[in-house]
Amino acid sequence: MAVGKIEKYILEELQKKKGLLFALIDPLDYKTPEDAILTAKNADEADADVILIGGSMGVEGEPLDIVAKRIKETVSKPVVLFPGNVGTLTKYADAVYFMSLLNSRNTYWIAEAQMLAAPMVKQYGIEPLPAAYVVVDPGGTVGWVGDAKRVPRDKPRVAAAYAMAAEYMGFRFFITDAGSDPVEGHIPLEMVRAVRSSITIPYIVAGGIRTPEQVKDVIKSGADIVQVGTAFQKQGSTEKIREMVLAAREGGKLR
Repeated sequence: MAVGKIEKYILEELQKKKGLLFALIDPLDYKTPEDAILTAKNADEADADVILIGGSMGVEGEPLDIVAKRIKETVSKPVVLFPGNVGTLTKYADAVYFMSLLNSRNTYWIAEAQMLAAPMVKQYGIEPLPAAYVVVDPGGTVGWVGDAKRVPRDKPRVAAAYAMAAEYMGFRFFITDAGSDPVEGHIPLEMVRAVRSSITIPYIVAGGIRTPEQVKDVIKSGADIVQVGTAFQKQGSTEKIREMVLAAREGGKLR
């Protein structure tokens, strides 16, 4: 599959900035759709590189269409879907993480959901971004829904081996996710470094990143992209998001 417009944009921004920040909007985490749309607008104004829309449960159908359409009309950055299942698709997005949950015990999350979704992705004309997805302890809702055999936080070599396998299988992005707002925080920096040293494809770290300092540390340790959701739900002003964006740029310069 040829590199599409959104993937090319991400690669070019990585080349220039060295560290990117994707803002994740889960509409169900906000009191109203307007609140979710406002956070997306603030993220765009703060120079977040991509606006992600999605969640582990319930983000689908007409509510997803409405929020995605409104966000697309409001922001200048690409709108990418972070799907929780086949229903988390809408024609109003630019692209979708076309993900395989590699460490799921259930083949549905590895290849069957993708088989069911592929015709819809083609019909909607949204760009698939081939991404391998691995859940790390504690895993949160995504770990439970996805029946993941979660990678222990003290086993960086396991995560690195998954990353190598993902690149060898042809995936073009690799994602580790500790789940939404874990008490333990983001994955250990040792794991980030182990994954980074093992692959050449872009590496995305998600889950538990709450502060600019954490953004900088995760990027500095080897992540190309950090994905932040809950922190922006709690403090989603343009100023707060810009602090995170600037930290990503700073971390990129220190790699």
